[in-house]
Amino acid sequence: MTTADTVRREVEAVWRIEAARLIAGLTRSVGDVGVAEDIAQEALVAALEQWPETGVPRNPAAWLMAVGKRRGVDRIRRDRTLEQKLPTLAASDEDDASEPTAVKDDLLRLIFIACHPVLSPDSRVALTLRLLGRLSTDEIARAFLVQESTVAQRISRAKRSLAAARVPFELPPEDERRQRLASVLEVIYLIFNEGYAATSGSSWTRAELCDNAQRLGRVLAELLPDESEVHGLVALMELQASRLRARHGPDGRPVLLPDQDRSRWDRLLIRLGLAALDRAAATVSGLGPYGIQAAIAACHATARTYEDTDWESIVALYDALLALTPSAVIELNRAVAVGKASGPQAGLDALAHLVEEPAFDTYHLLPAVRADLLTQLGRIDDAGAELDRAIHLARNEAEKEMLRARADALARRA
Repeated sequence: MTTADTVRREVEAVWRIEAARLIAGLTRSVGDVGVAEDIAQEALVAALEQWPETGVPRNPAAWLMAVGKRRGVDRIRRDRTLEQKLPTLAASDEDDASEPTAVKDDLLRLIFIACHPVLSPDSRVALTLRLLGRLSTDEIARAFLVQESTVAQRISRAKRSLAAARVPFELPPEDERRQRLASVLEVIYLIFNEGYAATSGSSWTRAELCDNAQRLGRVLAELLPDESEVHGLVALMELQASRLRARHGPDGRPVLLPDQDRSRWDRLLIRLGLAALDRAAATVSGLGPYGIQAAIAACHATARTYEDTDWESIVALYDALLALTPSAVIELNRAVAVGKASGPQAGLDALAHLVEEPAFDTYHLLPAVRADLLTQLGRIDDAGAELDRAIHLARNEAEKEMLRARADALARRA
């Protein structure tokens, strides 16, 4: 490998580590997240051009920041609003962006901007993965199975919306922060969920999305150590992600929880998740909705076998969760737990009122759960009809294949 190739790999490694912090610091300087990303890219190009000749500087992050700020000055000088913007950039230079506190504040501001309520949920996800996850538009498009041009449009539209709304690069006031934080956590969890159970495509999971969401959650937990729900979400993601390897068989087909090889569960992630859950419970506010969901995940993670699962505790936790955040999907999950704790007929009874819910008209998991409970009751024909409906509604090909296998097994049993 040539020296130039070695330096290029070093530049790319520095970029992966420092890009989000660099963009955050530059956004504080120029006041526009779109411009900040552009000049950060220019600083990267400068590093690729200069470091092979001059060598990698002792502090690569500071070098990139200094070059980025110079490019920011150059760009501002080309603007007609120089007299308004240049003092802002000069003032930001008085702060040492290499100070840990400054870096943390800038990252936190960038997270709140990328997840700003003025943006649509799709735009928040795309912008967050772009600015903080450092995924390319192509990678985001492949992860969510949409056209690359669609992702590019969402990101561009998001940047324009932020600029048009004159969203300041600052933390929201204290009275708004909790509401805004809920939006941030929702975006991170949306990213994780799409990785954990992909809505469409041929793969049931997309581990890279789970990894990105977990990393963002850990950053947020470091920045906001007193927020219970931040630790609750981190705990939930770590505990759920611990099962990712076991969710596929050797042939790549999905494996449901009862059939998973628990020796393949990631014990380190389980320990990290339980520690995050303890931190959430130790805060002044105690466990919130994410924390309670993490406690449910902990019941599964700590059970030695599927038969050892404490279903009664899980039902109680779902009751507590419903009291905080009423949701038809949570009721569906609770009904599964009721079926395990009190028998399949009790589970069916808990599902009865959900059949009329419009939200479930296109949701394949309701008929899939009903099929399982009906099978346990020996109502094979009814179970088969529910499985057919679930197959029709499912969008993920791997999940469709799993449901077809269940339907074939049921037909043979009949």
